[in-house]
Amino acid sequence: MPRVTLIGYRGTGKSTIAAIVAARLGCDWIDADAVLESRLATTIAAVVRDRGEPAFRDAEAEILADLLGSFRGVLATGGGVVLRPENRRLLRESGRPVVWLTASADVIRDRLAADPTTRDRRPALTAADPLAEVEAALAARLPLYTECADVAFDTGAEPPDAIAGRIVHWLAARGGDGR
Repeated sequence: MPRVTLIGYRGTGKSTIAAIVAARLGCDWIDADAVLESRLATTIAAVVRDRGEPAFRDAEAEILADLLGSFRGVLATGGGVVLRPENRRLLRESGRPVVWLTASADVIRDRLAADPTTRDRRPALTAADPLAEVEAALAARLPLYTECADVAFDTGAEPPDAIAGRIVHWLAARGGDGR
């Protein structure tokens, strides 16, 4: 069964596109953030608020390792999964092919603002408003995403279905699952 791992900042469409890619490939897909919230029985925002960002990142790393070791399908990761060196190593060693979904800061801010769950489920990771931190976070994470990615697709100019089609085409050109 094919496998592909999607990385990228929150709001770039990882979950939406993962579902479409999986349907086209005839495999399952999973959202690592949803797995984290299910295992911890709370939202990511609550984990960060109540236990701190390091505890959230610990849980995120554990779930990434579990999923990369056992799941065969399309994996949508959390936006900050690339922050830890061990996660980047796992992505390079066990997550390939890794597809980086990108979008401009303006597109991401608009998507986050339009999502009614942003404030409840997506915590600000700085003292800034979650929408204001986007540009700085994108700049800081650029080299980290680049380090892990086999290919990048900009999700800001095309609908998810078109991006999914481009990913499936890219995978096919690489021999099915990119390995």
